[in-house]
Amino acid sequence: MAASNERIREVIERYVALVATGTAAEIQALYADGATVEDPVGSDVLTTPEQILAFYATLEGLDQKTRLIEARIAGGEAAFHFEVATSAGDLTYTLAPFDVMTFDDDAKITSMRAFWGESDMQVG
Repeated sequence: MAASNERIREVIERYVALVATGTAAEIQALYADGATVEDPVGSDVLTTPEQILAFYATLEGLDQKTRLIEARIAGGEAAFHFEVATSAGDLTYTLAPFDVMTFDDDAKITSMRAFWGESDMQVG
């Protein structure tokens, strides 16, 4: 039986929170075995747990705040828009990607594709 929309929303909310304050291992734990990550779309697709862990390890220690803007969930998949604001010195780098995820029956992420480009980054 497919994961419920409510359970998938919980995973999305946890993912967004962990991007700001979690560890790479905590984020990777949301992923199923064999999951893929393409962030941003058009970059190399990460296909191993080691690659996914290393990708999220780059976020550890950053001064970040995140918020979920909107989510749509249907058929074991989700598309959601969220914001990441990273403070570095006197500047804040803000990015609001659209992520598309698929989930297994246990609401583990089986694929993640992040839609954003360099021109989407705002610096203030």
